[in-house]
Amino acid sequence: MTSTDPINVYRIELDDDGSPAENATYYRLPPPDTPYVLRFKVIAGSLASNQGVVWTNYPPKGTQFDRNEFYPHDLTGIEPECDLLITGSGAFEYYVEHSPFDEDGTLFWNRSETGYFVVDPQLPLTSTETSGVNGKHAASLPLEGLVIESVVPKWMGKLSEWTPHLETISKSGYNMIHFVPLQYRGISNSPYSIFDQLKFDPGLFEEKDLKKSEDEQRAIVKAKLAEIETKYGALSLTDIVWNHTACNSTWLWDHPEGGYNLHNSPHLIPAFELDSALLAFSAKVADPSTPFSAGVKSEQELKTIMTALRETVFKDIKLWEFYVVDVLKSLQEFKAEIAAKKPYSHDLFNHDTLTKLTFKEKAEVLREAALTGAGEHGDRHHKKILPNVAVAYMSALLNIDFTKAGATDTVYDEYKKVLNEVNLEYYKAYDSDVETIITNIENRVKYMRLDEHGPRLGPITEENPLVETYFTRLPENERTAVHPSGSLALVNNGWIWNADPLQDFAGKDSHAYLRREVIIWGDCVKLRYGKGPEDVPWLWERMKEYTIQSARLFHGFRIDNCHSTPIHLAQYLLDAARTVRPNLYVVAELFTGSEVMDIRFVSRLGINSLIREAMQAWEPRELSRLIHRHGISPVGCMDRSSLCEDAPWTGPDGKTVPSRVTPLVASHPHALFMDCTHDNETPHQKRRAEDTLSNAGLVCMTSCAIGSVKGYDELYPTLLNLVTEKRHYATYKDPMAVGITSVKARLNRLHTKLALEGFEEAHVHHENEYIIVHRQQTSTLKGYILIAHTSFYDNPKRGDIMPIKLRDTTAKVIFSLGMEVASRTIEKNDKLLEGLPGKVIELEYPKISSHSDSQGVFAQIDIPDRFPGGSIILLETSVDSKVPTNIESLVKTIPDNVFGELGWMELNIVLYRCDGEEQDLTPGNGVYNIPNHGQLVYCGLEGFVSVLKPIIETNDLGHPFCAHLRDGHWALDYVRDRIQRHLHLFPALKSLLEWYTDRMGVIKLLPNYLVPRYFALAIMTAYDAARNRAYSLMPPLIQQGDYFTKSLALTALQVYSFVDSAGLHPTKKTPSLAAGLPHFTYRHMRTWGRDVFISLRGILLVTGQFDAAKEHILAFASSLKHGMIPNLLDSLRSPRYNSRDSVWWFFQSVQDYCTIVPNGEAILKESFARRFPDGQTFVEYTSPEAYSVSITLEEILTEILVCHANGIHYREWNAGHRLDEQMSDKGFQVDVDLDFKTGFVTGGSIYNCGTWMDKMGESAKAGTKGVPATPRDGADVEIIGLLKSSLRWVNDLHKRGKFALEKIDIGETRFKGKARPARTLTLKEWEELIQKNFEKCFFIPTNPEEDNQYVIASELVNRRGMYKDTYGSITPFADYQLRCNFPVAMCVAPELFDRVHAMGALELAKEVILGPLGTFSCKLEVIVCCYLQVFMLTNIRFSSFDCLLGMRTLDPADWAYRPNYDNSNDSDDRMIAKGWNYHQGPEWLWCTGYFFRAYLLMRLECDPDSVKDTVFELHRMMLPHKAQLETSPWAGLAELTNLNGAICVDACQSQAWSSSTLLDLLHDIDALRKDGRLKQ
Repeated sequence: MTSTDPINVYRIELDDDGSPAENATYYRLPPPDTPYVLRFKVIAGSLASNQGVVWTNYPPKGTQFDRNEFYPHDLTGIEPECDLLITGSGAFEYYVEHSPFDEDGTLFWNRSETGYFVVDPQLPLTSTETSGVNGKHAASLPLEGLVIESVVPKWMGKLSEWTPHLETISKSGYNMIHFVPLQYRGISNSPYSIFDQLKFDPGLFEEKDLKKSEDEQRAIVKAKLAEIETKYGALSLTDIVWNHTACNSTWLWDHPEGGYNLHNSPHLIPAFELDSALLAFSAKVADPSTPFSAGVKSEQELKTIMTALRETVFKDIKLWEFYVVDVLKSLQEFKAEIAAKKPYSHDLFNHDTLTKLTFKEKAEVLREAALTGAGEHGDRHHKKILPNVAVAYMSALLNIDFTKAGATDTVYDEYKKVLNEVNLEYYKAYDSDVETIITNIENRVKYMRLDEHGPRLGPITEENPLVETYFTRLPENERTAVHPSGSLALVNNGWIWNADPLQDFAGKDSHAYLRREVIIWGDCVKLRYGKGPEDVPWLWERMKEYTIQSARLFHGFRIDNCHSTPIHLAQYLLDAARTVRPNLYVVAELFTGSEVMDIRFVSRLGINSLIREAMQAWEPRELSRLIHRHGISPVGCMDRSSLCEDAPWTGPDGKTVPSRVTPLVASHPHALFMDCTHDNETPHQKRRAEDTLSNAGLVCMTSCAIGSVKGYDELYPTLLNLVTEKRHYATYKDPMAVGITSVKARLNRLHTKLALEGFEEAHVHHENEYIIVHRQQTSTLKGYILIAHTSFYDNPKRGDIMPIKLRDTTAKVIFSLGMEVASRTIEKNDKLLEGLPGKVIELEYPKISSHSDSQGVFAQIDIPDRFPGGSIILLETSVDSKVPTNIESLVKTIPDNVFGELGWMELNIVLYRCDGEEQDLTPGNGVYNIPNHGQLVYCGLEGFVSVLKPIIETNDLGHPFCAHLRDGHWALDYVRDRIQRHLHLFPALKSLLEWYTDRMGVIKLLPNYLVPRYFALAIMTAYDAARNRAYSLMPPLIQQGDYFTKSLALTALQVYSFVDSAGLHPTKKTPSLAAGLPHFTYRHMRTWGRDVFISLRGILLVTGQFDAAKEHILAFASSLKHGMIPNLLDSLRSPRYNSRDSVWWFFQSVQDYCTIVPNGEAILKESFARRFPDGQTFVEYTSPEAYSVSITLEEILTEILVCHANGIHYREWNAGHRLDEQMSDKGFQVDVDLDFKTGFVTGGSIYNCGTWMDKMGESAKAGTKGVPATPRDGADVEIIGLLKSSLRWVNDLHKRGKFALEKIDIGETRFKGKARPARTLTLKEWEELIQKNFEKCFFIPTNPEEDNQYVIASELVNRRGMYKDTYGSITPFADYQLRCNFPVAMCVAPELFDRVHAMGALELAKEVILGPLGTFSCKLEVIVCCYLQVFMLTNIRFSSFDCLLGMRTLDPADWAYRPNYDNSNDSDDRMIAKGWNYHQGPEWLWCTGYFFRAYLLMRLECDPDSVKDTVFELHRMMLPHKAQLETSPWAGLAELTNLNGAICVDACQSQAWSSSTLLDLLHDIDALRKDGRLKQ
């Protein structure tokens, strides 16, 4: 890495509690040729973010690895994360502790599940393997570049005789040699049956070296392996055998405890007895004097033997005695217990209970209470009944007190019956096992002696018995005499079909040896390690020495019999090996049948590759599947780098460098894909010899480690027997001319080249007998195609294949080759191993011609007429020469000027704009429609990203959008053309238009299969640049915030934009704030007074758009009429004044502006023209009177207060059906008064709805037309809070000399039908009235006895400890409904509330109207999991949540509660018809933000030290909001949801105030950071 290269950061996203994400317990990481960072990240608000600590056994630099030594790394920051600097290879673990709690003075931590990461080893490159990607030399050999050949050393001769074989291996392009064990072999001569693990095979050495010490011989081997690396360019790999030792290993004489013997494993005694009996029976069969046919030449002869075996063997040894209780002995013990009159428990059993049971159930009671030895085998009759328990049982059963009366024969007979019933189950088990034993023996004998593909062992003899012995019987001698009885019978090793690899099949919980289920290796004793070194210390130490010795010599291990290796043992030994060779390459065979189980072994042991075998494929289709499965990413696959991010990284030294952060996805086990292994039958045996070439070629084209076995290239006809084969490999004068060796060399070198140079993608196509693999380099788009005509059966002809079309691609033939096999048999050479007489022949090249069709130009490849099975063609490909060679970096590069000059409006066009907005500004042009998918929600980049991001994440090239992009360039043109359409209004977009024109033009030159990849790359590149530019226009809270904060801030960019039909002035074109998308976007429905000013603080002030906020404030101020601001602005053409609360939200926003904006109070003196000069009379905007009078904002605020103090009474201008077709005539009357007793403004009627809960009935059928669902007349709790806040603020301004108004002269008024005289009211008095009366009028105490202290109609109370929603409603019960409005008052005027009352009310609301109902809480987990799955955090699981997206607008216990809003409902149910329940239960998101803010405020008032815990709790409650923000294609927060967060299709899917109130909360939290109260 150069000084300018960014450091790579690989990011793991963790679950809620810090556990690995679902199906993501294992990550494979690259070799640390250059150190890189592994980052663990959790979501703010997750459990793990609560004081979370990542513990990992990855050691600090310079510290020795210790598996059990874990080091802490705190999760810190706004987005909690921690970094590990990865500098070394190996297998490592991590877990998270979080949320500490105190229990009896002891601190406990919650702990997550464990995750695993494996760092690939740094394998040294040879001098010929120095190429790399983009001209950069590789520092180590990637695993995908490994080409391994397996050899059997005993067939190579002495070390001094290896040279010709090594030369051939080197010339053939193999860069690693796998040696089967070189150790001293046991009696069977199998390399895997090792006599002495610490000694090498004497056959390796010259005569003169045989007498040398073990260390000297080891040095000779080490020198040879070093020569192999330096001279022949090959690394070395050896098998490591831990599971067994040779049955004649003499160290077993001294340490029989190292095996499973009858002393340390008594459960094997019945298996040993049976094994001995079977050997004795076999001897009888072999005896010529018996009537058996020892030759076993037919199934009938076998059945005769098996019948005799069934009738004699089991009876002779009384095998059932190992299963059952000894009834007679148990009866004797029972009698003795009674005779001794020993005391026993009289309460253990109940007579009445027992008498009600069946006889079987009675026996079950005794079995559960008194039986010992159940569940495992042992010696005969090891199952026993405890006599004292049996006496207690029979006493209760028969209701006899044996301490007073003796037992009779009747008692003994009854007890005997019970014992027999207890044994019945075990006799059944015995019978079942006998059947299994007989079946397994018969099947084994049939395979060994009769089956065509079996070894056909021949007659039964003493040396070759009926069945293989399951036990090794050590000799009795001086060395073995010192051991306990039974120690000399040791079980042999083997394997079991479909066995659980985690179960020890020789352990006490397994009956495999007794049931004869083990395919036995009679030459190998299974080793017993126990639970740790303390159990069998000598064995652990010996195997550790063997392992370390091997690691010093070899670059890698192949773990033999890995699926039967105890994981804890392999971890211990591999840890020891890595102390001497940290970059150990570990490969293994695993026959678990489950990828989940494979990952369990791979992740815990650090297995780098699993052996997979091409010869296991039985047809071309299956071989095609295997090729695709093992390490191949599809050509044109979506580039995950588009999901990466560039960010500075500060290292441990404090220096900051650029970094590239890559989100990780869970890894699959890497493959070592073998064309043939030393355990496989050859192509000649399983297919056709000709397939040797085609099979090898296909394997070489995979993107994983590959391998072969010596003899494959030379066309050995059959699988060689490792035990019995004694011949040596033949040597040749011209070895490269033998078999396929010459072409294999080219293929092997090509394989390594493809890995080193980044040919990471491939396309695999299967057609009849053909398989085609196209490997491609992503950076240059160069490639190689191999066309293989497989030969699974005799197919000498060309076969059927369509011409191959390569679009916008040129191809050049490298070779066209076939196999010619002269004979299918060879004369056996008694000394040397030789192959079939075959050779590679050159074939006619395919015809390559150029064509074109409706989709463009393509090259066509026609296979020659003579192309028999087993033939291959290799071609080199490149894309059109017009395509830049640096296309990837070109598409990912954006000059600074492209986005650096864009402002808010331009970014809105680039990123967003829904269909209505686009059609409004550019008529006839809307959102893009993807065939077979549907319309995007935005015209801008966000619309495309909402579809592309999950495609990229899952590499879903089959998605309709990918198909559409391959079919044509329409989407590319759309992206460019819509920017062109906006250019006349927004010329700053010119540079972006040029960038789109250039990049989309280049992408059009590509082959169609690459268009989706590079289109996505271009879109994601532009998307990230646009977002980053938007952040740069916002304050530090956003720029330095987490992803959620940034994404939430971008919703401001969605809703503040420019349309042609709406603005802030009737004749001037201005940007304006939309209430929500897509329903409130243009014309008169776009800008709403209430929505604007609920949203203004978060959407415009928190995001730093101060000018926009000022424009909205002054525009609405200019519209003041009757002391009100409009509910619907309508660009101030015909604004509508039908809301009582909008003006107070406006007043609060002015206060927020003055507080947040630097020198913000200057706006109060700002002068502007009034839309309605006298503030009362409507005039058309075209009238000369409009805007003819100027006024200051201070004067507007004064007018609002004066008007409300004197009372407001007017009928809406233009009242009637043209204004509102739903409202009744009386509803157009607006009345607001001031209650002089309380200071509350009160108003409204049963005919209108003047607050945000403004649903007017529309259904004549249901009788609700013109009837407001929630009139909320009287004094509304949030209005009173806003009024109090306004008075407090202006009083403070007046005190500081910045607001003139001090008192209001109020004329004669009427209130509730009574006349009131004129009076003067100071603003201070008004504020104090509200302060004095608020708690008294609004709070409902928990204790009914306190009702007399408050203004309460106790009979209407249905919940206590809450604040009323209204005060003085015409409909009294409405005051007492629990709704979501009171937190607003808490936020703006917290001084009104008793803090204890307030906190109690918030907790009540949290439980009743914020939390999920019943079992529906699981839906929230689904929402969050969905979010994380889409947003690079695949399948992350979260615990249950106690928060919804929105707050219920009504108490679920209320009679009117109806939680599902459906505006199309046309029923006669008045409660829901035409959506009458809009605010009667559906869950509104903006209210949640105010609840959170109030919760933070009041919690800290009650407990100032709870800042950190409270902020954590709030972040946790925001997890569902993070979910919706990321999963919604609108990239926003919805207006409302139905029951428990269900999507409401009638709602706006991105609502300004929903985002705004959460931005408000984040601003409040940031203030705590700034004043030092919240420390990260």
